[in-house]
Amino acid sequence: MAVGSTALPAPRVVASDLDGTLLGPDGRVSPRTARALLAAADAGVEVVFVTARPPRWLVELAPYVARHGAAICANGAAVVEVASLRVVEQHGMDAPLVAELARRARAALGQDEVQLAVESVRGFATEDHYRGPHDVPPGTPTAERIEDVLDDATLKLLVRTTTPRPDLHAALAVAFEDLATVAHSGVDDLGEVSRPDVSKATTLATWLAARGVEAEDVWALGDAANDLPMLTWAGRSFAMGNAAEHVRATADEVVATNADDGAAQVLERAVALTRASGSGGGS
Repeated sequence: MAVGSTALPAPRVVASDLDGTLLGPDGRVSPRTARALLAAADAGVEVVFVTARPPRWLVELAPYVARHGAAICANGAAVVEVASLRVVEQHGMDAPLVAELARRARAALGQDEVQLAVESVRGFATEDHYRGPHDVPPGTPTAERIEDVLDDATLKLLVRTTTPRPDLHAALAVAFEDLATVAHSGVDDLGEVSRPDVSKATTLATWLAARGVEAEDVWALGDAANDLPMLTWAGRSFAMGNAAEHVRATADEVVATNADDGAAQVLERAVALTRASGSGGGS
């Protein structure tokens, strides 16, 4: 379906994924999206960023976060005050749990195959042999085994393999059983592992409920499998035109791609409905 119906009530909140959704293919906020975010703030439509990104990847987005200044990140494992990167909520894993997940990953995938890293409240830490798509920040703690650089605030365990595994996410889900959630944010060779009770949807729902906002007042946008819980929970869901096929099939509506400002179009629609109804003021 394409955005076009005028029967929807105005949302109080628009919850948007970032990469592949609000951000363009270049990872930036387009001029049209920037204008739409400002218009939403002026109209009283609260926009909440809900992302797999760790806290340290949010600083460049501070100019676009209105009023509350917070974002839900690490697939729901933290709520961050974007301007300062202060973690105001965290739903992390303790060191014994992460150590057990590491043991199970190696047993399932091979001792010499598994490469592990973690995102925590204090930042990034990695095994010496971990090879990811991004540069390792200067001063990053490293060790032969991830167990030697853990603290009790691990937001995500990152799992890669030396030899690509098309079944990586499924294999990890079987290995971890009910100890953890394995999220797929669109990167096939990366497993993002969180506490079993943590998702974008759980943290978003709790965060908004404390502010008097229920699911029916929320529009949600996303493009990947890790967005599905949020899209299913929200009163109205929008999948990007570039979204995975099963995400498009699940959402209430399919909009333009992130290259064509699909998220901006949804924000503009929310603003128009809000102004037409005379509502606003957010939560």
